[in-house]
Amino acid sequence: MAKKSSINKGKNRDKLVKKFAVKRAALKKIIMKRDLAFDERLQAQIALSKLPRNSSKVRHRNRCELTGRARGTYRKFKLSRIKLRELGSFGRIPGLTKASW
Repeated sequence: MAKKSSINKGKNRDKLVKKFAVKRAALKKIIMKRDLAFDERLQAQIALSKLPRNSSKVRHRNRCELTGRARGTYRKFKLSRIKLRELGSFGRIPGLTKASW
């Protein structure tokens, strides 16, 4: 089980990512336009750097919904590899079957 503080930190980051997603996308679009004046693009870049760092989506970390484990998490199930195997063995995940040959 991950620390509660790590889980809460991740949830707060998720909220910030959603809150600033539109603003960040608009600023990045301005920055990438080559036909605009350099000063305009520079002002957009400065405005982007003033936004909170945790609002960047690359700082988001996928975590297991049950344990909060950050590594080895399957996106489709939102579970860590350990819980996925455990629940899959008991047949608690619909459509998941254990391979045998």
